[in-house]
Amino acid sequence: MIHTTNPKKIKVQFMPFRDGLQSAFGGKVRLNDYLPAMKSAARDLGISHMEFGGGARYQAPLFYLNESPFETMQAMRDTVGTGVDLQILTRSISGVTLTTQTLDVLDMQARLMAKYGTTYDRNFDYMNDVDNLIKTGRPIVKAGMHHQVCVAMMGLPFHDETVHTPQFYANIVKKIMESDIQVDSICMKDASGTTDPKTCYETAKAIRKLIPADMELWLHTHDTASMAVAQYMAGIEGGVDCIDLSVRPMASGTCQPDVRSMAHALKNTGYSLDFDVERVYLIEEMLNDLMQDYAFNPVTTSADARVVGFPMPGGAIGPNVHMMVKSGLMDKYSDVLSEFPVVVKAGGAWTSVTPGSQQYWVQAFNNVLYGRWEKIEAGYGRAVLGYFGRPPLPPDPEVVKKAADQLNLPPYEGDNPFEAIADPIPEAKKALEDNNLSLSEENIFIVVSAMVSGKKMATNEGLRFLLGKGKVDVPLKEKEEAAPAPEAHAPAAPAATAPAGPVTTKCRVKENGKTRTFEVTVESIAGGPAAPTQGQPAAPAQEAAPSQAASGQEIPICSTFAGFVQLTDILVDTGDTVEEGQAVAQVEAMKATHDILSPVAGKITAVKAGIGDDVDPSTPIVMLAEGQN
Repeated sequence: MIHTTNPKKIKVQFMPFRDGLQSAFGGKVRLNDYLPAMKSAARDLGISHMEFGGGARYQAPLFYLNESPFETMQAMRDTVGTGVDLQILTRSISGVTLTTQTLDVLDMQARLMAKYGTTYDRNFDYMNDVDNLIKTGRPIVKAGMHHQVCVAMMGLPFHDETVHTPQFYANIVKKIMESDIQVDSICMKDASGTTDPKTCYETAKAIRKLIPADMELWLHTHDTASMAVAQYMAGIEGGVDCIDLSVRPMASGTCQPDVRSMAHALKNTGYSLDFDVERVYLIEEMLNDLMQDYAFNPVTTSADARVVGFPMPGGAIGPNVHMMVKSGLMDKYSDVLSEFPVVVKAGGAWTSVTPGSQQYWVQAFNNVLYGRWEKIEAGYGRAVLGYFGRPPLPPDPEVVKKAADQLNLPPYEGDNPFEAIADPIPEAKKALEDNNLSLSEENIFIVVSAMVSGKKMATNEGLRFLLGKGKVDVPLKEKEEAAPAPEAHAPAAPAATAPAGPVTTKCRVKENGKTRTFEVTVESIAGGPAAPTQGQPAAPAQEAAPSQAASGQEIPICSTFAGFVQLTDILVDTGDTVEEGQAVAQVEAMKATHDILSPVAGKITAVKAGIGDDVDPSTPIVMLAEGQN
């Protein structure tokens, strides 16, 4: 049993204002809906260390809230004052983005993060590539931030005794400490909460022997598999000094444990937390009040023991669940989880922290949607080809070959993946100049951070934000509108007469504060199925069989996803002829691109939607006259 005769305070980083928001809501929480609670945490509880940026909380304000990530960070710094350490999370070669970045971009990132209030930078590499950690640590040190180096941990969903063991993790730290990079602290980071407690204990013991006695050793985990408190107890017994905790409603489930759970677990052990836990209810009450309109998804707020077989980070489950709900794909959730061990083993067992978690997730999703390895996701493919660094185990050669063939990209054979990264700064500057926008470092980085290979600049979320076209996608509860009371003795409505031909009208749909107008054409119901009687559900809509449509009939081609997805490209113009099965457009779902195919051959008669629009199955992207050449 954990115990010490010399009382010791365990330092806490308070997580609800970054990882909590990300894990529970994909980061889609407006600044003013949590900022007062952050002020109270510093003023009333004396919390001196909080996470406030980086990770998906850099992207979420930009992509979903129409808020500047830098102005958001500055507001938080101004709110808590100068006496609180504010920490960000960065992803080594990817920085705060989802793709690889040049060292010049990472230099710019470090300058900006320090400028807007960051004191600690926790930097991890999902491949645990030591060379990457050293190269990406230098800009952090140069910018004057506390440089915290991570060893990324997880429980493997298959058996292997050579990687993700205490010795494997200790060897990473040993190489870091033997290098010339300045290291201020070490973090054992388990984003999925799947490392068994014994491994946490043995790893902490081994690392403690490798670092100076006065260097902080941190442990970070999530409570997704209900193991977090046990992991922290084991880590503290092995020599951990500092841990990450949260508070309800952003605690437990995919988030960190509640501080009260941890404080209770440490009773009578000689260990205690470094702030007044008795008053943490104040923050809980404020957050419950501030966020009363938010819809908490039980998938992100509940523990799920299945995570030991699909080691997904809490901070990635949240965003992915929200994307699946929006895209109408939640029915695929369990199938994607089942495919997870397959993509982990074939990829080379990199750690499932971002962007590796997203690469695993989307490839598992593609395997479910298209068939195993029939569509290699670009990030997963580049990872198995070596463009993010070296994975712990050699990737499956057959998957490597499929990735090279599908992406038309050779395996990277060099030792420095930074050499293979194209400089994105000139393209970002040109986009800013073309739109008469300032070439400030903030603007350049905002555009660069949203650039993805193959994605058109017209859909770049950073540029759209700077142009005043930012998207607002906040997961709020649906508000029910009361139906008007029926008039007393109202006369019966006359029976409707079926129109002789098609009738075109418009309807307006309100959703999450947005109003969309749709043009609807109603065909004649003569000879069609009978309308449902009152109280009976309508029959599900069926796709018209191409063979039943008359030649020359104009038909709409829409997204095949049940919910809303973004239109990222239109591959045809009015007047073009297309073949059956030809891609006419592309949409983005689950951070991956998917083709929209023509169901029949014919001629494009109109383009109805624009790049960057949100579309669903009722939104025509293009119109097609079947059979016309």
